[in-house]
Amino acid sequence: MKKLMIMLAVIIGALSANARDNYSHNAADLPMSAQTILKNNFKAKVNHFKIEKDFGKIKEYDVILTDGTEVTFDSHGNWKDIEVKMKSAVPSALIPQEILSYVKLNQKNTKIIGIEKKRGGYEVELSNGVEMKFNSEGKFLRYDD
Repeated sequence: MKKLMIMLAVIIGALSANARDNYSHNAADLPMSAQTILKNNFKAKVNHFKIEKDFGKIKEYDVILTDGTEVTFDSHGNWKDIEVKMKSAVPSALIPQEILSYVKLNQKNTKIIGIEKKRGGYEVELSNGVEMKFNSEGKFLRYDD
């Protein structure tokens, strides 16, 4: 029984050591699709990023660019969340056209400074502090508190 407990402790210790998050400054460590998104849509370069792991498997990549932009990618390199500094805007190529059109029509003179993909749609943050929710097709649902 004692050997079994020791063996179990060793296995749990090995798994938790393997599950630790890693950090990198090398954009080549990101999935190719994430590298392509960053290269095609952002002028700033990768400053550093954290590779989040869950039970030893990569869960997501939290990337910080040299201009302070933060982009989170899933394990396959698809963006999940983008936040830019107040003076910037999320690249329009990464925002569904329906959301861009709605914001342009209903929130004039604002920029989208944050967008997050959620299970049922998108959450958008504007430069005027307004937060909005859209469904997965980009249809406006409501303003968020």
